[in-house]
Amino acid sequence: MTKQANSAREIAADVTAGRASAVETAKAALARIEAAVALNAVVTIDPVRTLADAAAVDERLRSGEPMPLAGVPVIVKDNIWVGGWRVTQGSRLFADFVAPRDAIAIERLRSAGAVVVGLGATSEFACKGVTTSPLHGPTRHPLDPGLSPGGSSGGPAVAVAAGLVPLAIGTDAGGSSRRPPAHVGVAGFKPSYGAIPYGPGFAEPFFGLSVIAPIATDVADIALAFKTMAGADRRDPDSAGIAQEPADVAGLRIAFSPRLGLDVAVDEAVANGLVSAVERLTAAGLHIMQDDPVWPAGATEDAIMPLQHAGLAALYGEAFRKDPTVFDPDIAKQIERGLSWSGAEVAGALVASAAIAKAFAAFFGEIDLLLTPTVPCVAWPLTQLGPDMIGGKAVSPRAHAVFTPFVNHARLPAISIPCGADRCGLPFGLQIIAARGQDRTLLEAAQEIEAILRT
Repeated sequence: MTKQANSAREIAADVTAGRASAVETAKAALARIEAAVALNAVVTIDPVRTLADAAAVDERLRSGEPMPLAGVPVIVKDNIWVGGWRVTQGSRLFADFVAPRDAIAIERLRSAGAVVVGLGATSEFACKGVTTSPLHGPTRHPLDPGLSPGGSSGGPAVAVAAGLVPLAIGTDAGGSSRRPPAHVGVAGFKPSYGAIPYGPGFAEPFFGLSVIAPIATDVADIALAFKTMAGADRRDPDSAGIAQEPADVAGLRIAFSPRLGLDVAVDEAVANGLVSAVERLTAAGLHIMQDDPVWPAGATEDAIMPLQHAGLAALYGEAFRKDPTVFDPDIAKQIERGLSWSGAEVAGALVASAAIAKAFAAFFGEIDLLLTPTVPCVAWPLTQLGPDMIGGKAVSPRAHAVFTPFVNHARLPAISIPCGADRCGLPFGLQIIAARGQDRTLLEAAQEIEAILRT
């Protein structure tokens, strides 16, 4: 397999200048996807449609149309509508569903010259922390096929990490496009809620928490994709403009929280790697203090998970009652739990979600950026929902996800960038969080932090 060597920016520059064509670039991406089929990162391709789209980009260039993503091959997660493509959410219920139109974000990418070359694997309904589904099976870690890349955007993350494409588009309702990138050594960005229009598309079971999330090898490509997709659209009433200019990174108030103020286990390699990264950033001139958010009593992931379970039950409870075996067994358990929750229990989860958002708002009244681990551990065996042990302690299957979901409940922007690796070479990530609406400041700061950590 020949890896994609260039960034999205470089590909667009080459195609625009005529040093390469969009068709040639798409053919090369399709060849890389075919050569990497064992990873199971890309679950659907449509070469005829892809090459026709690429030829249309070449024709637009000949007519003089400027396109910031001209010819850039993109993988889109298999729960985002791409018009004319079979999009399944990894579910037997949608095995034959063909999207009638593009999601707004995909429409904007294509308008900018990007070419969809395939759909990336997701867990069923993007509701599981590993990437496996009844339709497509497990996605494998590019550094060790016996390990999981996490989930639910494992397919898009692995596609970028394996060099199949420079850019992929996932979704993130609790860390799905931050944790897998951290596990495979690339960058993943969760924008502020509403910064990128979400639909049209499938109903999402997360009570308005899910966002469109770009994944790339570096922050500059993520910033380019975000600039292309962001902005209000009247078709999505929750979408909003992100108008502010980025702040001067040198003047930002930055806090480091080793465990996000939570009593949770972290592997020694991850903890030491984060401390080392903060020391390097401080030596480079950034002003970083150690501080933790203060959470209200009962602020745990268990307190907010009823929202996901109830959402799944609302959307798929009737199908579950007819035949529970049609679902991934782990998703079936979530639907069953959702059917059992009372209205008061779901309302209690909404109260907990709001309290988390208020606690974050108070914290960001005093600081501009928060640094945390993205994940408390490295990748684990493919057959498990999560690691058995973290930091020398026996843990529950969701213990690997502790640092990301609260960000979604506060609707904040956050990015994961590579931060280091353990003794086996397995990566982990640094999560950088900002106040809602400060996406451009976050991306500007993340580029500077990334540059320091790469030296």
